[in-house]
Amino acid sequence: MALKSPRQGNSTECHYWGYSFHWTDLHRSAEELHPMIQTYDSLADECVQILNKIPTGEDSDKPFKKDLYGLLKKHADEDPKLKELWDEVSTVPEWVDWEQIQRGQDVFFRYGVPILNVLGFESLLGGMGAMRVVETLARTGGFGAKVVRRRLLETLQHILQVNSSAEGMKPGGEGNVSSVRVRLLHASVRLRILSLVEQKPEYYDVTKYGTPVNDLDCIGTINTFCSSVVWLGLPRQGIYLNQQEIEDYIALWRLVAYYMGTPTEPFETTAKARAMMESLLISEIDPTEIGKILAKNIIIGLENTAPSYASKEFLEAMSRLLNGDQLADELDIPRSSLYYRVILWGYCFWVRLVSTIIPRIYFMDRFMINMRRKYFYKMLMDEKLGLGGESRYEFKYLPTLTRTTRLGQRRTTKFESPGLESLGHLGLMTAFGAVVTLGVALAFAAKLIPSDQLLHVMRV
Repeated sequence: MALKSPRQGNSTECHYWGYSFHWTDLHRSAEELHPMIQTYDSLADECVQILNKIPTGEDSDKPFKKDLYGLLKKHADEDPKLKELWDEVSTVPEWVDWEQIQRGQDVFFRYGVPILNVLGFESLLGGMGAMRVVETLARTGGFGAKVVRRRLLETLQHILQVNSSAEGMKPGGEGNVSSVRVRLLHASVRLRILSLVEQKPEYYDVTKYGTPVNDLDCIGTINTFCSSVVWLGLPRQGIYLNQQEIEDYIALWRLVAYYMGTPTEPFETTAKARAMMESLLISEIDPTEIGKILAKNIIIGLENTAPSYASKEFLEAMSRLLNGDQLADELDIPRSSLYYRVILWGYCFWVRLVSTIIPRIYFMDRFMINMRRKYFYKMLMDEKLGLGGESRYEFKYLPTLTRTTRLGQRRTTKFESPGLESLGHLGLMTAFGAVVTLGVALAFAAKLIPSDQLLHVMRV
């Protein structure tokens, strides 16, 4: 799985999960990261406990159904802890540059489809290789095959809201509100699991797995939404961001981390963000049996559904591409047939072609960014294809002492709409057309130009 080989001086070349890098002073060993599995957003926990005691009429006896953000906003001045949290999420850090935030959001929509693939099949599915994280996810039930799609769409809603606009990331904007809601949800999950541990200590091993949704888990989550996209997922699709795009995109997610109560220091610079990603590859990825189940449930739950409308086999091929063969093997993702490897090659050819040409044409770049910004959210809110309305990130998937996540059964489906595989076919046709065009051009050139001159041109 991994290899370390000494290089020049104190430099060490590391190879983990199909990715290679050089160890630097910015990297952190597993021993250095380990203390963060016991630290967490204690302020949010204290506030959730206070908010759950506030009477709200019909939901007073159902604390997990309460609108915690609405209660926080309404009662912020009535308790010092609530005021501390409200002031924190309503204060913009001095390091924020709103023009940079806007550029970072543009990066997301500029490379919309390949980034969404990364988030679905590398960040989330590949994240099921993180041993400690899956122990929490498995206890919520939110990754069962029948409900995982909605769970992922709610995550997509948060992603789209933090990418909506610079105004949306200012206090009170949809991205800010969405991030605070998720922060309060994380606190609710943490408190619920810890309360069950008090009833039955063997339910969840806090010493081994750390406090649920701890600081390291949250850093890892932000990492999968930005650093892994930049340096793992996009390059594996043949797409490489320039330095300005990388800096802008990381800066955006640093602000998201701040609103969500996640330590922001690992995202202060692109060098730190990359080093943290590489450190997490070493310390956190250790697939377990439950991780394999959750990864398979993601594919089962997304087969032939909006927005990808892709077959199980294509989703598996995509997962292997984005995560590498080593991790895919450990997660029991089947190896792909030649047919699906060819289709995937066509897909990558197409998205790389589009991602190379359109950003170079200013008016086309702006048109595609604005179009995707509107279309993605409209599709997400569609009653048939998406959520059917905005989620408030309520605590739906409630951990209990008996709840576990089991492997789901594959559904019998028929294709309703062209999806990602059609991009693969389009890419193959485009590549074939390019080869034919080049061949015809050379044939005409051979007839029009004397052979000795043509040979000289080809040599030059």
